[in-house]
Amino acid sequence: MELYFLGTNAGIPSLQRNVTSSALRLLEERGTIWLFDCGEGTQHQILRSPLKLSKLEFIFITHLHGDHIFGLPGLLSSRGAQGATTPVTIFGPEGIQSFVETSLELSQSRVNYPLEIKEHRGGLLFEDETFKVEAARLEHRVDSYGYRVTEKDRPGSLDLERLESFGLKPGPLYGRLKRGESVEMQDGQMLHSSDVLMSPKKGRVVTILGDTRPCEQVVPLAADADLLVHEATFMNELEDTAHEYYHSTAGQAAKAASEANARQLLLTHFSSRYKDAEHLQPLLNQARDVFPNTRLAEDFALYPIHRRE
Repeated sequence: MELYFLGTNAGIPSLQRNVTSSALRLLEERGTIWLFDCGEGTQHQILRSPLKLSKLEFIFITHLHGDHIFGLPGLLSSRGAQGATTPVTIFGPEGIQSFVETSLELSQSRVNYPLEIKEHRGGLLFEDETFKVEAARLEHRVDSYGYRVTEKDRPGSLDLERLESFGLKPGPLYGRLKRGESVEMQDGQMLHSSDVLMSPKKGRVVTILGDTRPCEQVVPLAADADLLVHEATFMNELEDTAHEYYHSTAGQAAKAASEANARQLLLTHFSSRYKDAEHLQPLLNQARDVFPNTRLAEDFALYPIHRRE
């Protein structure tokens, strides 16, 4: 599980950064990628990245401001033109279906693969045997949502030394024990999976927020997250400006990470006034004063999400 950033700027693109989009790479877990927001130029960013549109499974839209959705029509139509046939599902606020369908219809764009659009107002959006995705509304000028992706715990690895001590050789019985079943050995005794399975592998939690002012919904969404992605449009000195425009400062993002007991904080959605890494360094310092394990998201940067021991 890795998070790859395709754009980290707020509002409009700059020479240094594109507008908002990030991809959760689940190649080992599902063989797919999940996209979060799709600002203008996202498909161009993907062309310069190791990502493949054919692997796209879900798109999660936080809100309907242009710097988060203007790249959708082009990306969807290009995916079809490249020959992708697997389904794509878009999750987003009310209005996302009208935007996508109208854009594709008026431009006479063809999508030759199953495309489903699910509008929501938060809550549980998706769940299967491996992952769960929940959403909650934040505080912005329009309905804006944060997403919490929870990977479910996985069974521990087989203890090969203990298996050998029971006289078992690799084969079908290994698979049954791995699945939690009990098996009968040659001497008639029952061997239970709990006897030979090591500790379960703890699932990871990633929380990716849309644009927001500080609000009470952030902490539950980010509680004990292994990675929190939080906007930090402004430095602390512009807290009044951030409040007026429904955004957050670096210090406010760090406070949220601390209160949520997150493991790592990634800041993104930077105002264009902070032109490069040098201008962003004070913003990073302000966040680290509150939450030391903070990093700045960068376009074309990959951030692994490590499993807890």
